[in-house]
Amino acid sequence: MIRSITRPKPEEEIDRLLEGLGRIFIIGCGTCTTLTRTGGEPEVKAMRSTLTGKGKMVTGDVVLPVACDNLTAEALKEYGDQIRLSDALLIMSCAFGAQTIARQGKKTVIPAVDTLFIGKETAVGLFDEICTQCGTCIIGETGGICPVTSCHKGMVNGPCGGTKNGKCEIDTNKDCVWTLIYNRLKDLGRLDSMRKYQKPRNHRAEPMPGKWTLAGR
Repeated sequence: MIRSITRPKPEEEIDRLLEGLGRIFIIGCGTCTTLTRTGGEPEVKAMRSTLTGKGKMVTGDVVLPVACDNLTAEALKEYGDQIRLSDALLIMSCAFGAQTIARQGKKTVIPAVDTLFIGKETAVGLFDEICTQCGTCIIGETGGICPVTSCHKGMVNGPCGGTKNGKCEIDTNKDCVWTLIYNRLKDLGRLDSMRKYQKPRNHRAEPMPGKWTLAGR
């Protein structure tokens, strides 16, 4: 299951962002932040209790099925009166969801979580980054394994001189991704791919802000 991985903002940061805003409507998300336990039903309920304890008036709350969905505006209509009474919307979803909601009206939007990366749950409660969305994907030449996200140094040519017994020098409990790539390419009979020099990463391969259509740019 692929999700936007988030973590709660520090309480003091949320307090600062909500300064001068007395009436708050809280919005969570039933997908990504429910999975990471940063914006599902329990977290929204806890946030409501926290804000009430600090003297804020919570006009209402909802956990949307998918906060970044095109149907977000329709889903929020049911809570129109409670939203209108609020000074701000506290969003407990990924950044995409927060921006989607922000476009639906003229209310101040305050994010309650930070979006870290696109990740996959590899064990209960453990999420590994699988893609940085760098715009220069080379996994076709690395056996389907991404060195940008899996190498602590983000090396696109490897291994580095620090790898030992197939382990990473920065985290000795972690397999060196370039050893994994080597073994994968060897099994596929494609070791020649490792001889191709990859140019240094262009950290802005995609123009800012990014835009793409089926017809091109």
